[in-house]
Amino acid sequence: MSHPLDGFFSPASIALIGASRDHEKIPGRLLAMLRKNEYPGKIYPVNPNYAEIDGLACYKSIAEIGAPIDLAVVIIPARAVLPALEQCAVAGVRNAVIISSGFAEEGGDSAAMQDAIAALAKRTGMRISGPNAEGFFSQMQRVAATFSPAVDVKPGVVPLVATQRRIGIVAQSGGIGFAYYHRARALGVAVSYVVSAGNESDLGAGEFLDYLVQDSSTDVILLFIEGIRDVGKFLAAARRAAEVKKPVIVTKVGRSGAGQRAAASHTASMAGWSAAYDAVFAKYGFIVSNDLDEALTIAAVLASNPLPKGDRVAVVTVSGGAGIWGADAVALRGLQVPELSEPVQAEIKTLMPSYGTARNPIDVTAQGVTSGGLQKSVDLLTASDEVDAILVVLSLSSEMRKPFREEELTPVLAAQHKPVLFYSYTVPSDFARRELAKSGVVVLSGLSHAGVAMRQLVDYARFELPKPADEARLPSRDLSAHLTSPVLSEADSKALLRAAGIALPDEVLVKDKAGLDEAVARIGFPLVMKIQSPDIAHKSEIGGVRVNIVAKGEVFLAFEALLGNARKHRPEAVIQGVLVGPMAKQGVEIIVGTMTDKTFGPMVMVGLGGITTELFRDVAYRPAPVSAEEAGAMLKGLKAAPLLNGFRGAAKADVVALSQLIADVSVLAARHARDIAEIELNPVLVHAEGQGVTIVDALVVGRG
Repeated sequence: MSHPLDGFFSPASIALIGASRDHEKIPGRLLAMLRKNEYPGKIYPVNPNYAEIDGLACYKSIAEIGAPIDLAVVIIPARAVLPALEQCAVAGVRNAVIISSGFAEEGGDSAAMQDAIAALAKRTGMRISGPNAEGFFSQMQRVAATFSPAVDVKPGVVPLVATQRRIGIVAQSGGIGFAYYHRARALGVAVSYVVSAGNESDLGAGEFLDYLVQDSSTDVILLFIEGIRDVGKFLAAARRAAEVKKPVIVTKVGRSGAGQRAAASHTASMAGWSAAYDAVFAKYGFIVSNDLDEALTIAAVLASNPLPKGDRVAVVTVSGGAGIWGADAVALRGLQVPELSEPVQAEIKTLMPSYGTARNPIDVTAQGVTSGGLQKSVDLLTASDEVDAILVVLSLSSEMRKPFREEELTPVLAAQHKPVLFYSYTVPSDFARRELAKSGVVVLSGLSHAGVAMRQLVDYARFELPKPADEARLPSRDLSAHLTSPVLSEADSKALLRAAGIALPDEVLVKDKAGLDEAVARIGFPLVMKIQSPDIAHKSEIGGVRVNIVAKGEVFLAFEALLGNARKHRPEAVIQGVLVGPMAKQGVEIIVGTMTDKTFGPMVMVGLGGITTELFRDVAYRPAPVSAEEAGAMLKGLKAAPLLNGFRGAAKADVVALSQLIADVSVLAARHARDIAEIELNPVLVHAEGQGVTIVDALVVGRG
């Protein structure tokens, strides 16, 4: 099945606009890299200053070539780029990579030049990567359209290749993208594509991700992003990756405090700079890594192993101390290192000296390497149903001794019964890497990274794409009449929620003392009274709440006190009155909210609620809307999840009702995204199983 970017990545002919004879400079390196990597197509250097370059005829302009050009690689001064692209369009060039810098990253007139490039792409249909890109590399088609030294080919050096499966790399930083490639090669991990997105005037990370998701030669994807511009394409590609179960490992940079948003609700103020990105990654099962070596380790493990069926790990070692360390590394990630059954231990004991141990970690001792006990233990454990993965911890520093025989190890690993990871606690020799690579082994040299990789494999194996939200459950209604001000009071917020179809307790807004008797008669004791003002978002902070009122005399005193506190602490606030409502029965305090992210739009959040919400920041976000099933998964991911599941003998909470409320609120936020910026329900009291939930307080913030 063809893809719109097939011609971009598999050009039959390339024009180098700005080519040079100087291999020390970027324009000269571009030609050198194409030829060193044995690009099979035609190369046309374009530079009016030369008649030929390195034996190739050089042309004054793209128009002079007079032959079809599939890809133009542009490396000329920024102000000359747009005219050159116009000539490319006239000549019928369908794809371009702009290496040149000096565009949107500089601002001002330079940004306007980039806008003009984007407009040209839209007008002509030319697909353009960059500007300010490092190009791309296609191992499959031998297209090194980059100046990166990472793709240099040294004569006589045989590349290390341990994996049959390949990783594809998309990076918004060309330097990091090719760093991934460079390190992958050192590990022996095969690579399909490396592409740097640059400033993304036309082609963005989302479209490149989409290409790798459908590409049959790419089995694992590494993604390095600063921000997403082509959001729709990115989300569609993310969903496809989840549907076809193609792993995506993502590193998102720019997570520090720059750009803190001021917001009325806890929901938005607690959202870190990258909370929405993490929410999207979680929704589509992306594997998040914030470390370059760790990300490569996860990719290497995925490229060389099947997914595990569970979380039980066997650690096999030739050094007792190293084995215990290996067991700690996986146990600290929440994986099990179970003691093996007596029959399995008895069998393993026959493979090692008497001073070894077969319990798990399994120490076959140094003698186990020469006796074959190491190999036979791995054989036995790959067939055992007592463990789901194996971590082999050993020393691979030798330049001549093999710890495994290729003819014995290869069929065991090729069967792909379960993941088998190999970690060397000494610096692995090139000899050891190459010998084990023959059996498909990638040698790891970071123990904590190996532990993380195992954890991520287990989690990824369990991931399922959540069902879509049931948007028809919530009635579709016009809520514009309720959005009377940018920030609504609790009473107005609850009126909007009721109109939208969200269930809330019956309450009465009392504007003067004369209305108290009727309110008490309607609500009954015990009751709660709260000051109401669109200017007072957090009422408890100014003494604006009275709870558990059980007598009429208390009602009148509370009314006066609430008004007095409001006048004292917020004299400028517009007071609507006092909200009288029933005292809710006990339950677990949860916060449910929504916010609007500038990149991905409405987000729904759930977390531990009440006054400690911002203290613990135990929250989960997802793009809205979510299904009740997905809301349930969000709840399971909270540290406070045990509080909902009968912690210390308490009754189990009504997680079903809470999940449905989260789903309904998320649908409301997504449906009215143009009018509603934030919603906060805090606290929501979650009662015992089957007894539902109570929304105690609510805040709605309009777009204003």
